[in-house]
Amino acid sequence: MDINAELIIVSKLIISFFLGAFIGFDRERHGQDAGIRTYAAVCIGATLFTAITAHLVSNPADTSRVIANIVTGVGFLGAGIIYRNNSVGTSHGLTTAATIWCTSAVGVAVGLNMFIISIVASLALYFLLSLHHQKWYLKWKQKMVHEYVKENDDN
Repeated sequence: MDINAELIIVSKLIISFFLGAFIGFDRERHGQDAGIRTYAAVCIGATLFTAITAHLVSNPADTSRVIANIVTGVGFLGAGIIYRNNSVGTSHGLTTAATIWCTSAVGVAVGLNMFIISIVASLALYFLLSLHHQKWYLKWKQKMVHEYVKENDDN
């Protein structure tokens, strides 16, 4: 691998770092366990595996196998994040697991030079993570739950 190829991959890692950190910023700001470091690390890792594989192999099937393993590996990581409290009947960590999984896809997109897609996906993920701090969303959610409860009480 020549220095130019390495510098291109390094620039992808820097982009990936910023996108992953951006996605994790809202969670960090609100004291969640998974924040900037977790999201940035997942994004960087996915970019690194994808970019190196895409550069080193001539067979696209090899790159797709690495990407498939990223999806599986980060999915396994997400499974470990989900916590089920059987005594109360609630689950915790579903949003974290889902958005970490999606953040790995952002990293793969950066590794494959899909910069516009990765930026739009990062913006969408940040928006989703910040929803539960938006007053309009909380009012809408409360209204939906109230209507659901009312519907089920009538039956």
